[in-house]
Amino acid sequence: MLDNLPRSIRIVEVGPRDGLQNEKSKVSLEDKFSFIKQLSAAGLLEIEATSFVRAQKIPQMSDGAELFNLLKNDNELKKTKLISLIPNQKGMDDALKAGVEDIAVFTSTSNTFNQKNINASIDESLQRIKDVMDIANKHKIRTRGYISTVFGCPYEGSTSLEELKRICHFLKDMGVYEISLGDTIGIAHPKQVCNVIELLKKDFKLDFFSMHFHDTRGLAMANILTALELGVTSFDSSAGGLGGCPYALGASGNVATEDLYHLMSSMGIETGIDIKKLSCASSFILSKLNRESPSKFLKAYLSSGY
Repeated sequence: MLDNLPRSIRIVEVGPRDGLQNEKSKVSLEDKFSFIKQLSAAGLLEIEATSFVRAQKIPQMSDGAELFNLLKNDNELKKTKLISLIPNQKGMDDALKAGVEDIAVFTSTSNTFNQKNINASIDESLQRIKDVMDIANKHKIRTRGYISTVFGCPYEGSTSLEELKRICHFLKDMGVYEISLGDTIGIAHPKQVCNVIELLKKDFKLDFFSMHFHDTRGLAMANILTALELGVTSFDSSAGGLGGCPYALGASGNVATEDLYHLMSSMGIETGIDIKKLSCASSFILSKLNRESPSKFLKAYLSSGY
């Protein structure tokens, strides 16, 4: 155990989009812009910044085009990859007009979850992804893939590993550079993580995947450590532990970037993060939301007075 640890890991920060999209308090355009700039200054150079969705469906993301216009014109963010979530061809058209260079597309291993989430079956969602990626590939826009309910669905329970493999092949054939494997309701455990990775590495290189864990049941760190030991070196996380899923009742936030940082740094694994700057960024956005962070490390760090 712990004999195969890497020298460094890669982190994709999802707080500005996945972390904020379901908050009841609406964050201003200016505060989102400041939050993303602070995250970048803290060393997080791949950030899921916004999404191009219908304003009625997700009001928190209704300013995606305006926000991206501010971000793309900021010289301090030139080296930061700013990812926008795209649900369909209309969203892709809007993103193209805004000058987006990095996008993410998404589906699920559960038909019921997909119907609740995007009113489409798995195969219908894959057709939407194809429509989006035909445009993205034509314009040389980089695309990341997300797969939800990999470890379990709130409506169907267990999901199919064969369906997971089929979707992964589809996304790879379409040209995504990476797939993020989502534990949407925080139900995964280390043995299950092992089973998923062992299955996928028969067909894919592990650097094609990033792990996206929620900490609903307190096992996110154990799951990350398991994935790390098996050779995965890319992880999604959210500053301050913000996030959740409106279609997965009881699902708490994404694993906190601060907790991920602490786990890695305690083992001598480089993350590129300036923890003081990251704690300031998380404290800033939490103050705007008037809420506390679920991150154990962030609470301990702030209480120590750093």
